[in-house]
Amino acid sequence: MILKSMKKDELKVFVHDGRESMGKQVAADFADYVRKALETKKTLNVIFAAAPSQNDFLKSLEKEKGVDWKRVNAFHMDEYIGIGIDDEQSFARFVKENVVKRLGIENFFAINGKAEDIEKECARYTELLRKYKVDAVCLGIGENGHIAFNDPWVADFWDDRDVKKVKLDEVCRNQQVNDKCFSDLDSVPKYAMTLTIPALMRAEAMFCTVPAATKANAVRNTVFG
Repeated sequence: MILKSMKKDELKVFVHDGRESMGKQVAADFADYVRKALETKKTLNVIFAAAPSQNDFLKSLEKEKGVDWKRVNAFHMDEYIGIGIDDEQSFARFVKENVVKRLGIENFFAINGKAEDIEKECARYTELLRKYKVDAVCLGIGENGHIAFNDPWVADFWDDRDVKKVKLDEVCRNQQVNDKCFSDLDSVPKYAMTLTIPALMRAEAMFCTVPAATKANAVRNTVFG
């Protein structure tokens, strides 16, 4: 159930009484966007977040009817350096299993965290993003306020890059332990590749899902800070 709603600048904000209600609304809103957009476009390019915060949204999205997911090209936001596409902690694997297979998406472009040359991998993914211009982003917000792996000190709103290598904040790395993606902090990689703020903000629409009390301050700062 929606407890309250508000608008801050161009951002519509809804506060729900639980994760299930939140997931259902954002799934309905996103599916409605896809249906309408595909009336005038041959394909859509969508960037998906890979995190437990998206589980309720994706569970509800699978139940949405009348969406031609075969006309959606899927991308993801970030990947740990040193983690391969098929590794258990891989964000590419998360999107493949929880988005691509679940919805029946045929075209998925993955970031390879085990690429021999990280700069070349960033350039390769940049070319894909330039070729397939992003229409929508489905994202969350991290405990320290990050989107993708743009932690506060690397979040450049005027970045001239689309994809870059970053060093991860300890709060961000601890969140991966809190989310039970890793057993302990030492197991969490210290570096990652991430889409930048400008690469994400080129989207026509963004659908942001942020459950959990641990992110309350991050949401408050995002909306009012």
